[in-house]
Amino acid sequence: MARTPQTNEAFLREVDEELRRDQLARLWKSWGRLLIVVIAVGLVLFGGWLWWRDHQAKQAGAEGERLNAAIEQLSRNQVDPALPALKGLAASDRPGYRAAAQLASASIAAQKGDIQTAVDTYAGVAKDEKVGQPFRDLALIRQTTTQFDTLPPDQVIQRMRPLAQKGQPWFGSAGELLAVAQLKAGRSAEAGATFAALAADPAVPSSIRSRSAQMASVLGLDMSAAPAPSLAR
Repeated sequence: MARTPQTNEAFLREVDEELRRDQLARLWKSWGRLLIVVIAVGLVLFGGWLWWRDHQAKQAGAEGERLNAAIEQLSRNQVDPALPALKGLAASDRPGYRAAAQLASASIAAQKGDIQTAVDTYAGVAKDEKVGQPFRDLALIRQTTTQFDTLPPDQVIQRMRPLAQKGQPWFGSAGELLAVAQLKAGRSAEAGATFAALAADPAVPSSIRSRSAQMASVLGLDMSAAPAPSLAR
């Protein structure tokens, strides 16, 4: 008796399904153990990554607490008690904590008269490519400030000019160093223009704006239109 089209289609489906089951059985027999190993290794790696992330977060929190405690001690002028924590954090794998600790340590060294250590530490932060640019720029400014009396004015100008631009985060500090170096180099007109730009920028701290306005006036610029320094800054 001839099969109907529907019967033929059903038979073909049964054959196809049986073939697939046979292929899967052979595949599992050949690769099943390896697949289990791969899945197990993947789970171990994923679990390790979760543990590492949690461990890193806990370590970061602990280092943050140590840094905050050291800063509080420094604010109370308890320098020596803060030094061990700063020394440990200065070797941290986390660039932000490392840079903050090194900047604080350099400042302490400068205050104690150890100028070379301060300069070397600032220079190290300024050259550390893993540290954020604002930290590096601040370190270069502090290094230049510490060395200012011994550096040729042109070297100060070269260092500070890229940072002494309106809109830059350290425009005030870098601009003031630039203007004083320009004066030392005999470039009075350039110094006056730099002081005037500082005095006219409301984003610059009020103390720097006030000094800059006075210096610009001394150098012959009319600062009557410059905005008054804000007492809130």
